[in-house]
Amino acid sequence: MNVQSLLLDSLNFRWERYKTELKNCRDEFSEEAVHDFRVSARRLLASLDLLRVVIRGAKIKKMRRILKDQLDNLDELRDTQVLLADISENVHDFPSLQPFEGYLQRREKKLMRAARKEIKSLKTADLASRIRRLGKVIAESQPDGLDPFPAVDETYARVIQLYERVDPAQPDTIHRLRIAFKKFRYMVESVHPILEGFAEDYLKRMHDYQALMGDIQDMEVALQKLSEFDKHAPAAYDPEPARTYYNQRHALAISYYVEDKGEVITFWRSAPDQSFPKEK
Repeated sequence: MNVQSLLLDSLNFRWERYKTELKNCRDEFSEEAVHDFRVSARRLLASLDLLRVVIRGAKIKKMRRILKDQLDNLDELRDTQVLLADISENVHDFPSLQPFEGYLQRREKKLMRAARKEIKSLKTADLASRIRRLGKVIAESQPDGLDPFPAVDETYARVIQLYERVDPAQPDTIHRLRIAFKKFRYMVESVHPILEGFAEDYLKRMHDYQALMGDIQDMEVALQKLSEFDKHAPAAYDPEPARTYYNQRHALAISYYVEDKGEVITFWRSAPDQSFPKEK
């Protein structure tokens, strides 16, 4: 597959996936449907990030803003549902989580109603028109001028920059790395078909690395939501057992990440003139 076909196929595939997941979300609104829609939007956003650097002058900024706004509007629902799923697996062993679970369930209902309304109100005509024009730009571009690797190199350089700033005592530094790494990972998924010499588990290892950082973020969210619950909790409720529980899991998640954090240097070449790790 040549690069021009790769970029065009990737854009079209992710756009079709986005439309499919949006339709599914509208037809049968559920936690899973919202999750799949969010993932499709993030992957389409990553394709636009890649193309923004590859195709100079293409008007991609507006499309990125549309998708970013859609994702931002669903962030709190996602965080609440992830936390509820986790609590459901542990509440029997830690009954002190029950009042917190009830608070989150009530919050989820409100967020689900808002999300359903948001999903149904989304207009895609403008985005569709812009995607078609972008596809035409790709098709009419000179194949020799379409090189996606500098864009991935640039994004990976940012990942390494943030990796070098990671301080386990400051979880915000891990969070910033996670956001940059997610963007890098989705870019790599786009160009992966033209990469050679990589192990079969390459993409899975990237997913697992991101998940380690995601576990830390989930515990950060849990502690934040628990603080919010303090303002609404019954007077007799003692939040300390739940807070201790999440603080311990937060520390454990950080320790697990620290053990494997250096793996990030194996996912891409260190510089444009260097070979890829799995080609050595």
